[in-house]
Amino acid sequence: MSDDFSMPPAVDPRLLEILVCPVTKGPLTWDREAGELISKGAKLAYPIRDGVPIMLPDEARKL
Repeated sequence: MSDDFSMPPAVDPRLLEILVCPVTKGPLTWDREAGELISKGAKLAYPIRDGVPIMLPDEARKL
């Protein structure tokens, strides 16, 4: 059996096309291992909880 149950689900690529960083308005990348959306421009990692991206700068982790 695989340990994939502990991994966050994949993010729909179409969602990544429309979501942008609320700080920089720049693109986001998906970090599957951490379960976060990464904004390289803002140096922030936005969490995904229960499949929902939390796009609040106050909730983001600083990189």
